[in-house]
Amino acid sequence: MGRAFEYRKATKLKRWGHMARVFTKLGKQIAIAVKAGGPEPENNPTLRALIANCKRENMPKDNIERAIKNAMGKDQSEYKEVTYEGYGPHGVAVLVDTLTDNTTRTVADVRSIFNKFSGNMGTTGSLSFLFDHKSVFTFKKKEGLDMDEMILDLIDYGVEDEYDEDEEENEITIYGDPKSFGDIQKHLESEGFEVTGAEFTYIPNDLKDVTPEERETIDKMVEKLEEFDDVQTVYTNMKPEE
Repeated sequence: MGRAFEYRKATKLKRWGHMARVFTKLGKQIAIAVKAGGPEPENNPTLRALIANCKRENMPKDNIERAIKNAMGKDQSEYKEVTYEGYGPHGVAVLVDTLTDNTTRTVADVRSIFNKFSGNMGTTGSLSFLFDHKSVFTFKKKEGLDMDEMILDLIDYGVEDEYDEDEEENEITIYGDPKSFGDIQKHLESEGFEVTGAEFTYIPNDLKDVTPEERETIDKMVEKLEEFDDVQTVYTNMKPEE
């Protein structure tokens, strides 16, 4: 498995710790997708990708349908995607992805945690050089699949030649240019692949070593950030635990 896979695996094990919060966060993502492209998955590729993510996280069908229905309501909140960034304890870089209908509230909540852990929030883009922004697709592997040929077909969309294969789940994970998300999804679907996950992620390109004691403090900060409903995902450049 590659560096990106190991980092994402460690991050996901932490962030998906509490199912109720996961469903709330996925519901917000559905609301944005429905507002932008309508409630019909067959006509809304972003919603199709989100439904695949929901199924991957074992979100019940009733919950998915309710989230779509609620998104069509007149009183549905208008969510905005905002990423906050800064340095946490021990010089670890931290990115906080949020979906919020009140940026004043959200930035205050996020700043309070940075302050509590003696961190410092930075300006937008100040830490972007420490992370690679990627679109990530996971799909079922078909018999006889030639990955070299497939990567060649997708190279124009910024898809990397390094990919991860999960033999137990019979799945492949590829990484590409986030601007080509729609094109990559369209290609996979047109070739008959079953997409089981599609998302954007940040992968650190400069991992920072920490001691067990430092890791414990940073993990506590991440946990506190993830308690806020507005927070979708927290990324750090802390080296995953061996």
